[in-house]
Amino acid sequence: MKKILALLLALVMVFALAACGDSGDSTQTADPNAAATDGSQASGDNVVKIGVFEPLSGDSGAGGRQEMLGMQYAQSLRPTVEINGVEYTIELVPADNQSTADRAPTAAATLVSEGVSVVLGTYGSSAAIAAAPTFEQAQIPAIGVTCTNPRVTEGNEYYFRTCFIDPFQGTVLANYAYEQLGARTVYCLGESGNDYDTGVINYFQEAFEALGGTVEVASFPANNSDFSTYLNTAVNMGADAILTPVSIAYSTQIIAQAISMNFELPILGSDTLDSNAVLAATESSDIGLYVTTFYNEGGDPEFDEGFKAFINSNNTNLENNGGNDMIAAVSVMGFDAYNVAVDAIERAQSTDPNDIYNALKETNWDGITGNIQFDDNGDAIRDLAYIKIADPANVAWENGGTQTVA
Repeated sequence: MKKILALLLALVMVFALAACGDSGDSTQTADPNAAATDGSQASGDNVVKIGVFEPLSGDSGAGGRQEMLGMQYAQSLRPTVEINGVEYTIELVPADNQSTADRAPTAAATLVSEGVSVVLGTYGSSAAIAAAPTFEQAQIPAIGVTCTNPRVTEGNEYYFRTCFIDPFQGTVLANYAYEQLGARTVYCLGESGNDYDTGVINYFQEAFEALGGTVEVASFPANNSDFSTYLNTAVNMGADAILTPVSIAYSTQIIAQAISMNFELPILGSDTLDSNAVLAATESSDIGLYVTTFYNEGGDPEFDEGFKAFINSNNTNLENNGGNDMIAAVSVMGFDAYNVAVDAIERAQSTDPNDIYNALKETNWDGITGNIQFDDNGDAIRDLAYIKIADPANVAWENGGTQTVA
């Protein structure tokens, strides 16, 4: 009997001690400012959320997934950040804007309600422009990754971006068409109402006509799938080249139909066409495809090796990269944007969006794609674009060198 009583007493003491322990742990907070005061390590609630505002579905879904893949790789290398002596886990919170301006504000509002400290994205200028007021009203800084239309940052101090912008890209394309391809007449084709397509074409036209060239502009309706009339128009008008800065979904269709028509004119594309899906569409053809972009594979061998290993580490990554380990420039841009955000959080020593916003204005980050600083508009100070040339026989990109604008 005494043994049973002793055992019961011991059990009571164990439960009492356990209860005391649980009570003490439950009162700890993850406030970074509080942690700075006493220097203690808070509980597992120490998380800083970075919103990922990307098209994970729709016409631009392939590009959005590749862009996010670069962010995920960066997170795998830099999963935490120290704030006031406390280690915070970085959580990526995705919101699919579905490649449309209509859905973009809802996706942006979702990130605001999730309590993110900073946002990365998006791939596609139209969605970025549509969502920009949501981030501004919430006073949450957003870092555009490859949304190149100038309107993304115009009048919105909370939107930054790490890419070059379309006045520069359009001029680079115009110079390349006129000087390298010898084109004097170019047929430009974009989706009607698409801010990105329209912007690139407008800046191209302005620069190309200033060189003495002639431009014919046409647009197709949303969800169009037959481009034969447009391609025939380009040939019949005597164009020397065609510029079509459209989505991956449209460009693969345009290329496939051009091949079936034995289209001989060179096709110029902007950064959206820097995709292994677009490249695959040229396979075993005589199509000449030239695109502007932010990075050429081989620019940083150490990065390339690590990122390829990450892509091949699981089937999901491989699928999101289009089924192979070819490096898209948008992935590298996603990688750099993530590190710019974490650098700002680290310098701010805070998870508060306004503190991070102030830190972003002072950014000076040496990324894989070059040094990143922001001008007064929040745009990256960029003066270099890469040219990729499709090699259909080997389904590979050739390095077409770099282009700048005086």
